[in-house]
Amino acid sequence: MNPSSEKAVRMETASNARRPGFFQGGFLVTLLTLTVVYCLLRSVAASADIERLFWDKVPLSITLQVGRERWVTFPGDVRVGMPSELSGKVRTQSHNGTVYWLANQSFEAQRIEIHETDGSGIYLVDLSASQEQGIPVNPIEVLNKRPHGFEKAESDRKHRDPRTPNKAPGLVTLTRFAAQQLYAPSRMLKASPSIHRVVVARRAMHNLIRGEPIEALPVASWQGGELYVTAVQLRNTGKTPVELDPRRIRGRWKAATFQHGRLHPSGSEADTTAVYLVSDRPFHEMIRGVM
Repeated sequence: MNPSSEKAVRMETASNARRPGFFQGGFLVTLLTLTVVYCLLRSVAASADIERLFWDKVPLSITLQVGRERWVTFPGDVRVGMPSELSGKVRTQSHNGTVYWLANQSFEAQRIEIHETDGSGIYLVDLSASQEQGIPVNPIEVLNKRPHGFEKAESDRKHRDPRTPNKAPGLVTLTRFAAQQLYAPSRMLKASPSIHRVVVARRAMHNLIRGEPIEALPVASWQGGELYVTAVQLRNTGKTPVELDPRRIRGRWKAATFQHGRLHPSGSEADTTAVYLVSDRPFHEMIRGVM
């Protein structure tokens, strides 16, 4: 991919990737095993990372795991309006702009109103709870979308101060970073000050790719600025080859890049690859209502 043209990454297929697929011989199977173990170890270490959601008047979807407390911090002091339907189902506490929720049982999404105590604003949260394992429990920080004109003022400030870090990563940068994290040897991996790991539930899906017998398994997810990139392993469960078409991916993604453009029949060495999905919301929000 050409880093000078980030538009080129939008919904295109990386069929000419230099690296081989997930399963290309015994050596690569061993390498993949080591890579997956490494990613799992890193995900444990990253479980306490803060997930940042950007409020832009679209209700925020937050899912609680029953029995696990989750913190949500807002830009200012808030008061929480809980509907009577949730009485006894979830414990709610609020202190200095942070809301602490602990679900006692599962419940479907309920609309919650979060009011800033100074009367300056309101946030809407679609809150739900589930017994399923793997639901993220890391803290959430809610940030307001940048107001109009902020980008120019920020650009002017950076021009005056050369010590200011680079701008948030774009589509190409995020996609390359995710691919490197999966495929590069451990000694070659480099941290990025503008990209950090976020938790993603490793639950297999079977209809992410419309009309194809493909099992999709989220492997890892990262956040850079207001964008997220999620690496999803794709495995052909059918007996015929599958040509991967980004137009068949369910959901509204900013960009989708396949590691390879074709999956061989199930059981072959090339029946598995990856797709890197870029979005402006966390992965679990993007697939809500799609799966």
